[in-house]
Amino acid sequence: MQELQLYIESDRLDLFKDEAVSITQTIQNVKDPAKIFTSFTQTFSVPASSNNNKIFQHYYNYNITGGYDARTKKAGRIELNTIPFKTGRIKLEGVSLKNNLAHTYRITFFGNTVELPDILGDDKLGSLPFSEAKYNLTYDAATVKTKLEIASGANAHIITPLITHTQALFYNTASATHNNAGNLYWHSVSGTNGVDWNELKYALRLYEILEQIEAKYTTANDYASNIAFSTDFFNTTNPTLYNLYMWLHRKSGDVEPASQVTSFQTLIAGYSTTVSNIVVGNSTITIPANLVTFPNRIVSAEVELQNPSGTACSVVVNLNGSPIVTSPFVAGNQIITVPSMVANGIYSVTIQHEEEVDQIDDVIWTIDGIASGSSYTDSVNVGPKILAPTFDFIVSQQIPEISIMSFLTGLFKMFNLVAYVNDDGLIVVRPLEATSGVNYSYLTSADVSGLDAPIDYEISKYVDVTERAVNIALPYKEVIYAYEGTGTYFAKQHNQLFSANWGALRYIGGTEATGTGGINYNASTEVYKVLVPFEHQKYERMVNRNGGASTTIQWGWSVNENQQAYVGKPLIFYAVKQSTGTTAIAFQEDVNETDSVSNYWIPSNSLYLDPATGKQNINFGAELNEYDDGSDEFTDTLFSVYHSEYIIDVFNERRRITQLTSYLPLRIIYNFKLNDTFTINAETYLINSVTTDLQSGKSQMELLNQV
Repeated sequence: MQELQLYIESDRLDLFKDEAVSITQTIQNVKDPAKIFTSFTQTFSVPASSNNNKIFQHYYNYNITGGYDARTKKAGRIELNTIPFKTGRIKLEGVSLKNNLAHTYRITFFGNTVELPDILGDDKLGSLPFSEAKYNLTYDAATVKTKLEIASGANAHIITPLITHTQALFYNTASATHNNAGNLYWHSVSGTNGVDWNELKYALRLYEILEQIEAKYTTANDYASNIAFSTDFFNTTNPTLYNLYMWLHRKSGDVEPASQVTSFQTLIAGYSTTVSNIVVGNSTITIPANLVTFPNRIVSAEVELQNPSGTACSVVVNLNGSPIVTSPFVAGNQIITVPSMVANGIYSVTIQHEEEVDQIDDVIWTIDGIASGSSYTDSVNVGPKILAPTFDFIVSQQIPEISIMSFLTGLFKMFNLVAYVNDDGLIVVRPLEATSGVNYSYLTSADVSGLDAPIDYEISKYVDVTERAVNIALPYKEVIYAYEGTGTYFAKQHNQLFSANWGALRYIGGTEATGTGGINYNASTEVYKVLVPFEHQKYERMVNRNGGASTTIQWGWSVNENQQAYVGKPLIFYAVKQSTGTTAIAFQEDVNETDSVSNYWIPSNSLYLDPATGKQNINFGAELNEYDDGSDEFTDTLFSVYHSEYIIDVFNERRRITQLTSYLPLRIIYNFKLNDTFTINAETYLINSVTTDLQSGKSQMELLNQV
């Protein structure tokens, strides 16, 4: 019998001697393979002893002010025989009373991975601290062209891909079409053809988003713990991840505002006043969570524009990149009231104006509040500023509306990533499986040492042989892998032609990694769906309509089946730089000038354009490649590389779930990992789940036979 010690923060809790505490561990379960699992215990009870009453501050007495706050989980750890076993979070569920006296506290212990949704909550990507200096750009023809042509490297964290939000593009060298709008053939500086500059939007490298998540969620920023990812997969030298971009496309059609030649938007930068409560950034202020919760609270907030110019301006107050207050266009000074229930988050101010403004004197943000029982006023301001006739493209305001948790979950589902927190507090993120399509050569020696090789434990003598169950391992009749967004014109066209969603896969068994050749199993009626919350466009490689020769141009078109501007889900794609020997494209800088561009970024669903270089792509099912003349050689799909081994085995007729009881010694309970194997009577098993009574050492095990 092990002795269990349970700590909440630094305090050890008293336990009932006969209280059973069990912990279930599973990293992927055949019953729910797309879900990220974590260690946890069932709710259990601890006595309302004087020690525990002190720790929980007599929670049953709701008249106590400033007592134990059960709205948040607290740091906790489990020890066995005083040796650290698991760390995580403890949630107080409630208190049971007998004869009006506290009797037990009901608590639940959660493994560390649960911290991700707890810390991130519903925060959107727009709440991330994208710095003005690195990320914000002027949105004009010159800058769009620069980012269209920019070379690979550090400055390519933001690019302009050849994806239009409305305009249809084509390529035709026939003289009769030289001045047709959308014709990418460049023939003259004074031509009126080509892609209009404001049809294009910027795109941000996905890796930059991961870095900003790590930058925001730290203890230094008053979060419960740091979010720090391992470099097993999230690595700058892993092209599978590093070459992915997100299109900065929050609304259908033009970048806001709709008419770029008559209305402009200027980010107000340069807040300088040192204040006691709100946090001042280069162009933002941050209201911490403790200022909007009891006992602190914001009483009122306002933004004042001191504008002596006669030019009309509109003031926009943004929260986490989304407008929450927009004033009418008014000449002169304005005071804009921010909603009294001010939420914590990152605020910024932008000024919309229809022409250059001689000068504004100040933009002043003021909040009045109560902190620790005392009233306070904080004010930040920016000095004189000229509002030039340019439009500031602010990444936090243009990045798609998706929660950070949904973004991460989407990546995890795409690449079948599993996550757990190691002893150093690092969130280890790596693919569950890696077949021939994955190359770990991008990892450093230090990273490779972190790829824990599975260990096999011989446990025959610890298994209870009196009772065992062998059950079917197939809980569903088929698995569907798909993107939630396939509403763009070419993807929709694919669906209509082939009665299948672009890039999706229906797996109904069989032995091939493509999922074809399967049998329609009918023992179960359940269909399991793995849906990714991203847009998945089908792209078009252009051919010269005058003769049919292929060009090096591939483009995306963000319109629906009626060819109307379309926003859809957040679009992620591989960006491929076309340079040497490429077909030049016509870039319409204004109505009187067209430039020839021979270096440009094209969108792609495959990592490389030539299968001889690499066959990896972000389709779940094998599709004919858009660029390589309908090639079927791009076989390293998301399913075949990251999902097939596990799922094919689930459908194998020899696969079983064996349920049994064991009494594992502490040396195994302490050390086994969920990618390890157990051997029983010369048969080797994979771990589906293990539930262990931490006092007795009794483990209820679900094991999968190797096939």
